[in-house]
Amino acid sequence: MPKLGIRFKNEEHFEALRESGKRLEEVMRRVEKMIVPGASTELLDKIAEKAIQELGGETVFKGYGKEYGNPFPASICVSINDEVVHGIPRKERLLREGDLVKVDMGLRFRGMITDMARTFGVGTLSEDSKRLLWVTEESLLRGIATVRHGSKLSEYGSAVERFVESHGFSVVRDLVGHGVGFLLHEPPQIPNFSFPSSQNLLFQNGMAVALEPMINAGSSAVRLAKDGWTFVTEDHARSAHFEDTVLLSEHGVETVTRTS
Repeated sequence: MPKLGIRFKNEEHFEALRESGKRLEEVMRRVEKMIVPGASTELLDKIAEKAIQELGGETVFKGYGKEYGNPFPASICVSINDEVVHGIPRKERLLREGDLVKVDMGLRFRGMITDMARTFGVGTLSEDSKRLLWVTEESLLRGIATVRHGSKLSEYGSAVERFVESHGFSVVRDLVGHGVGFLLHEPPQIPNFSFPSSQNLLFQNGMAVALEPMINAGSSAVRLAKDGWTFVTEDHARSAHFEDTVLLSEHGVETVTRTS
């Protein structure tokens, strides 16, 4: 594992991550209250940024990628319907009845970063959208249930993939989970599906990971939009996304962005 560049954490780091996760959960709760028809995605971003600051945290999404000349311009990602991830909040983008809204956010507290995402329905959802939302969240929970010191990354990916495909949906394969903590994205990459080279990679105590199934109602294929950030489904089918930050320590496995 060390050869992959994984940065292991100690108990001091874990305590900061627990506090970071609690604060990030609270930010998500505040944003969720404003996911109603007519609200702009820019408004959700402003609410999140204000909440992060009030809770003593720092935003980590805003400015991300500046070294590549295209910094992310907001504090959270808001992706709607066929947008899979990394949607840019905009004043003119208004939520509509029946939309599936994915909110992805990160927070730094005492130097440690947590990352989480949730998918919400706006008003009344269709039965198909309700099923997609439930399957996506349940696939994450089933994946997390496989995680323990010494378990294979492939066990996590297989659990997610089997559950999702058993319900007729598809796992996005071009986007994966990752390590987290000191940075927003750290090794290792953690696919939500199984593949041969993942067989020998193990979860170990001292790791902090962001696990995040991205599930499509149609094909698994995605493409990058013209803004250089937003991924959308190739066939315009709807997508859902759930993410949690998970710690592995001598205390066991802790999901620090899902404490209540």
